[in-house]
Amino acid sequence: MSKLFRLTGIALCGLAASACNPIYKLDIQQGNLFGKNLVDSLKPGMTKHQVTLVMGSPSIISPFNQDRWDYVSTLRQGNGNMKTKDLTLYFKDGALARISGDYFAENPKELIKEATKYKRQYPDEKRPKKQDQG
Repeated sequence: MSKLFRLTGIALCGLAASACNPIYKLDIQQGNLFGKNLVDSLKPGMTKHQVTLVMGSPSIISPFNQDRWDYVSTLRQGNGNMKTKDLTLYFKDGALARISGDYFAENPKELIKEATKYKRQYPDEKRPKKQDQG
């Protein structure tokens, strides 16, 4: 009987430990992550070859509409939700006609906020002091 209690206890402890998620998950980016500067460098009238040199190969080229290129990108930060951004380029007669969609912003304040999100911040009076070497 004590063997049954011990086995049940071990099983319950294992179940409780598996409910916790102590594993660190990395940020995962897939697709073409591009910023405002890159998208702003696209100008109407650029050829498909010029656009490919600037943006890289598109994620999707429809076999039914060769004049529409889609760039799809996803970003999952740690255990958080996945963010998806789509940028669509439209061509007319082999030249870039218009751009629609969105992209990941490169606002410096936003980048700093994202970079420090997972780091511990200390007020100056609580910051560990460096010891003098010498």
